[in-house]
Amino acid sequence: QVRLVESGGGLVQAGGSLRLSCAASGRTFTNYAMGWFRQPPGKERDFVAAISWNGRSTYYVDSVKGRFTISRDNAKNTVFLQMNSLQPEDTAVYYCAADDISGADEAVRETYGSRWPAEYDYWGQGTQVTVSS
Repeated sequence: QVRLVESGGGLVQAGGSLRLSCAASGRTFTNYAMGWFRQPPGKERDFVAAISWNGRSTYYVDSVKGRFTISRDNAKNTVFLQMNSLQPEDTAVYYCAADDISGADEAVRETYGSRWPAEYDYWGQGTQVTVSS
């Protein structure tokens, strides 16, 4: 079992920045590729960003490329989402998720990061991000 706790959400004006953190506990953190997803009011949960276990490969939805940066600190069992130039359409509940890759081939593990929510095994409770215009 992996427990994920997000923090760092809040209210910010358009053009502002926030840094989300997700602290993991319970299992070996490097066995997991990590992802961030978001769910706007009344909509489905969508992919935002993913990162491989070693942090060397990152993936983003087109709408956040150049504005958001995903990173991880394996020594602290934490994944981050730095969000710059925030816009009202970024308003959502943001979730971090962990994808167990311990059974994958080594060649796959090195760069693996999924866009698909169904691939993830554990989810946090979410943190609200609200961007005012």
